[in-house]
Amino acid sequence: MAYKITDACVSCGACASECPVDAISQGDSIFVVDADTCIDCGNCANVCPVGAPIAE
Repeated sequence: MAYKITDACVSCGACASECPVDAISQGDSIFVVDADTCIDCGNCANVCPVGAPIAE
């Protein structure tokens, strides 16, 4: 199950730098997760200051 970044994202980039498979990138207004690349490790959720990444 891949992670998804919610609208709570403040675009700090902490999640992207922690992703071991580079599945997270800057979208139009918030960061986004490529569900096909995500390995469900949870690193993004662990470092997010606002709890934006959630497991789908």
